Amino acid sequence: MEYLEFNKTICGVNLHLNAIDFQSECPFELTNATVSADFFQIFFLKKAEGFLQLNDEKIALKPNSIIFISKHQHHSWHADVATFEGQLLLFQDNFLNDFFSDQYFIFRLLYFYQTEFPLAIEVAPSYMDDNLLKLREIKHELVHPKSDSVHIIRSLLYYILISLNRNYFEINKFNEAISLDNTAYQFRKLVEKHIYTHQRVEDYVGMMKISRISLNKAVKAQFNVTVTDFIKSRLLFEVKMKLIHTSKTISEIADELHFSESNHLSRFFKLKTGQSPKEYRIDYQNGIYS
Repeated sequence: MEYLEFNKTICGVNLHLNAIDFQSECPFELTNATVSADFFQIFFLKKAEGFLQLNDEKIALKPNSIIFISKHQHHSWHADVATFEGQLLLFQDNFLNDFFSDQYFIFRLLYFYQTEFPLAIEVAPSYMDDNLLKLREIKHELVHPKSDSVHIIRSLLYYILISLNRNYFEINKFNEAISLDNTAYQFRKLVEKHIYTHQRVEDYVGMMKISRISLNKAVKAQFNVTVTDFIKSRLLFEVKMKLIHTSKTISEIADELHFSESNHLSRFFKLKTGQSPKEYRIDYQNGIYS
């Protein structure tokens, strides 16, 4: 599987941020081979045909749809790019966190690192057009920078990302779009970093130096799930990705994810999915989940 690294000099831009118009002379290559990347991608599709295989989900490409791909997520495109009309926004998370002086900014966006809710939304044509216009303005400032360009880019980018977060929040009925309390975001960041080795609530309570009750209250308020369910959902997602995108045995996956025994992983997986890991892998290979 190919791993894509961010090219900050592509399409006349020298930054860890870019906006690419599919109708321009600098299209972003989309491949039907499975790839992952070290950057985040948001596809604003005014028109498109085909489908995207993202993680273990098949997403039909529809007009006026927006698709969110987090870094390291496995995806492959099965579409004719010539039918695409719209733009792609891509960036690296460290750049974004620094750009907004907020170490948790990427974790405040509900559509990234998301394992419970859909990674695509449909929006009104007017909302799509407004975003495409703002992306064109960002691109202009990136290609033709002036002394105040950074302020314009920051303002437009912030508006786009937070507006998308509000839409995603309203569509999927989260409790809150963005909380002023960083507890839930700190927890989310730690889970992304330590899910391979730390899978107990007590692990994160210890890291954060917070009571279990306080942590659960903050996570429940922001993500509408308990801390335990959040961790288990993220762990289940990782197991699925190993089953789908690697040829590792159940025992090897159990070792990598620090299960004490492979049958513990199998019991956990069957409890959550109703299938054994082997059954899930076979069904996916046979196209049951496509």
